[in-house]
Amino acid sequence: MTRIGVRLALVLLVLLAPAGAWAFNCPVVIKQAEDLIKKAEGGKVTADTRPLIEEAKKQVAEAKAHHESAKTKRDHGDAIRQAKVAAAYAEEAITLQLP
Repeated sequence: MTRIGVRLALVLLVLLAPAGAWAFNCPVVIKQAEDLIKKAEGGKVTADTRPLIEEAKKQVAEAKAHHESAKTKRDHGDAIRQAKVAAAYAEEAITLQLP
């Protein structure tokens, strides 16, 4: 009986662990986007890269707002998506800064 209980506990742990991870993933992705924005701002900001950096900042601010007001997994998913979009804009700005 104890073997079945241990196995059941392990199965439940494996199935339920990812559900709690969603809430904590938003800040990680937002932080990554913020770091990329800082890197883009640290490079040579030109007329081509400035709008990209500004859009990245706007997207990361919206991601933070979505995360703070999130009530469901979908809300957290929206926050993560917006943070990834912000990171993409910052990466594009960094790429354009390369010689």
